[in-house]
Amino acid sequence: MPWPKVTSVVAPDPAIEEKVEAILAQMSVEEKVGQMIQPEIKEVTPQDIKDYHIGSVLNGGGSVPNNDRYAKASDWVALADSFFEAAADCADGKVYVPMMWGTDAVHGVGNVVGATLFPHNIALGATGNPELIRQIGEVTAREIAAIGIDWDFSPTVAVVRDDRWGRTYESYSEDPQIVRDYAAKMVEGLQGAGDSSEFLNTEHVIATAKHFIGDGGTINGIDRGDCVDDEQVLCDIHGAGYISAIEAGVQSVMASFNSWHGEKLHGHKHLLTTVLKDTMGFDGLVVGDWNGHGFIEGASVLDCPQAINAGLDIFMVPDPDWKVLFQNTVEQINSGIISSERADDAVRRILRVKLRAGLFEREKPSQRPLAGRDEIIGSPEHRAVARQAVRESLVMLKNKNNVLPLNPQQKVLVAGDGADNLSKQAGGWSVTWQGTGTTRDDFPGSTSVLDGIRDAVDGAGGSLEVKEDGNYSVKPDVAIVVWGEGPYAEMQGDVQNLLYKESAGRDWALLKKLQAEGIPVVSLFMTGRPLWVNRELNASDAFVVIWQPGTEGAGVGDVLFTNAEGKAAHPIKGKLTFSWPRTPDQGPLNVGDADYDPLFPYGYGLAYGESDTLGDDLPEEYDASFEASDEMQVFNMRPVEPFSIVLEGCKNDRTALSGNSAETTSITVSCVDRHVQEDARRALWNGAGEGMVALSTRDRQVMVDYLENDGALVFELKVDLAPTDAVVLRLGCGPNSNSDLDITDTIAALVGQGWSRVIVPLHLFPDVGSDFGLVLPPEEFFYRVLEPFTLVTAGQLDLRFSFVQVQKHTAGKAIEVSAC
Repeated sequence: MPWPKVTSVVAPDPAIEEKVEAILAQMSVEEKVGQMIQPEIKEVTPQDIKDYHIGSVLNGGGSVPNNDRYAKASDWVALADSFFEAAADCADGKVYVPMMWGTDAVHGVGNVVGATLFPHNIALGATGNPELIRQIGEVTAREIAAIGIDWDFSPTVAVVRDDRWGRTYESYSEDPQIVRDYAAKMVEGLQGAGDSSEFLNTEHVIATAKHFIGDGGTINGIDRGDCVDDEQVLCDIHGAGYISAIEAGVQSVMASFNSWHGEKLHGHKHLLTTVLKDTMGFDGLVVGDWNGHGFIEGASVLDCPQAINAGLDIFMVPDPDWKVLFQNTVEQINSGIISSERADDAVRRILRVKLRAGLFEREKPSQRPLAGRDEIIGSPEHRAVARQAVRESLVMLKNKNNVLPLNPQQKVLVAGDGADNLSKQAGGWSVTWQGTGTTRDDFPGSTSVLDGIRDAVDGAGGSLEVKEDGNYSVKPDVAIVVWGEGPYAEMQGDVQNLLYKESAGRDWALLKKLQAEGIPVVSLFMTGRPLWVNRELNASDAFVVIWQPGTEGAGVGDVLFTNAEGKAAHPIKGKLTFSWPRTPDQGPLNVGDADYDPLFPYGYGLAYGESDTLGDDLPEEYDASFEASDEMQVFNMRPVEPFSIVLEGCKNDRTALSGNSAETTSITVSCVDRHVQEDARRALWNGAGEGMVALSTRDRQVMVDYLENDGALVFELKVDLAPTDAVVLRLGCGPNSNSDLDITDTIAALVGQGWSRVIVPLHLFPDVGSDFGLVLPPEEFFYRVLEPFTLVTAGQLDLRFSFVQVQKHTAGKAIEVSAC
């Protein structure tokens, strides 16, 4: 076998092992299974913790105490206290085992409004500064401890080999050595050095190396796909971060959603047990990912002995029916389907980690030194570390005629939709799971890229004009354009090629416009991965990749300008740890490949004053099929940019779904699971009066081509409660400008039928009255659609939807319904 024996800095402690065995000997099967079940905070109560002996809970992305996204540290701690006290209530004679709470703090404590959010891992890789990674771990641990939580599901140690994967930004590098170096430092920062008194003290938290294993090596970069590398490659490339994490004393490893040669990792005994535990010597716990065990062949979310038998120690089971899994697992141990030895091994590992973390002796969360201290969350000292990370992560790809650094005393124009956009700046795992639906109010105390530019220009006596569309009033000496990808997270960030097409050419047009007017153009590109941007590179005099810098965007401005002595205020020193594509379909592309031919190689990054020979004549042509489509994606597990979900009640109270749920006087909409985490939305009308849910955009969508090519609106629904009043499917192009189609009979017929696909021909929608009292024929209306999918009723109705698309060549003569 290629796998090494790994020696952890955290040596086995005979005293701890003796305590583990003493506790284990007193536990009933039910108490043991309780330690192996991890529900989500929305689906568990303190009484459940007591009754089912639950050993850990988690909060998913965007899940917060009391469903309040602006919950304070004290609110988090109060909920943690309630769980702690329930676990500590041993009046019925049960064995005391403390609770622990896990959270995804993958670039800072993303679920807490006001927390310090660091640049994502792809940017941290570019810094070339492992010591900074350790400091980031320390800051993250302190902010986690401030909300009373014990356990971080971080670091991600994937070695991404195909940048089409939607989690590329969570990886430090395509180079396993970089990942190996950084993984150990992040574990040390989060947990404290394993051979010191700081290890898992009250200012540190349990770390998790994830996702074991091969998640960065799936075919075509598909999330939760199949990795078919041989075992030597699996060890040498994808195992690198686990080797160093275990050496640094990591106490938890998370199983991956992906498969290896067709076998799901949650049920892969060879990799979870033979490799990770027996050969590598990992003695901590193995936790599952979000209902990941339910994807094992022959298993389900609520019935899965296969995962425990393979080596999983804790089921992560956010399903509301998790108690069924509890009972099934108890029965499977009692009947021998799961051996008592395997169950004991799982609980032994959990107890070992809790004892190492000092949880048995630790007081309840509210009595710990950092708990509930709001001043720790996003403190100036923490933000300073994040700002340093921003400065060191910037990578300059082009600097024609040494445009950069800029003299801040000039007339400076700032354009582009990313300059003052904290949502774009923070990316995924930021307040919400996907990072979407947020505003500046969700990032109090943070600075945008624009803030940093303004500070530099105003401080030097220059002049600044901010025009997102670039339509300046006074011709500037230089234009800084901030643009790039919007936020996304797992699954929903997967792409088919590396062509940048976020704004359908809008950014390119803006750059060309400014350049044609004789203005030097500095591009600041926000992105979670390398993308083909040849057109934009040609239209820029300087081009800097600023990644997704997190909450301290002003750090970008620190680097762009000269100081009073005319020298760069800070150097630009980031280097690519991912190769940059020469063509949109060039991938996988990794240093060391036999046919390696990137546009910018691994390790590239200009410094100020270095010669730039790139030029302005990069090829701009590409296969039109990369953009052309017979489909308009509207909702696919989440709203597809530029769409978002809005709802409106009977009192004209309108709001957007920006977190896990939103409500008006007539309707509540919430994120729910269908196949995977939060890939569907539930809409519940209460009958108080007319309410609507819409997929909406501020930019008109031209749908006439779909109408003229047998287009249809296609969506997938599950109806749980029959409508008590008429239901309308609406296309809208603004206030009082709608085309309504009655689909009451269709909806009523779907009650109890499970998930169904509905195809509604566009030609069925009637003519529409405009705001001006005119009557437009359908083909003219389809030039100005803002809401291609809206459901309206005044009665009661309960349904779920998970897929919405406009498709050409699909329409028949009538509405069609089929099971899916």
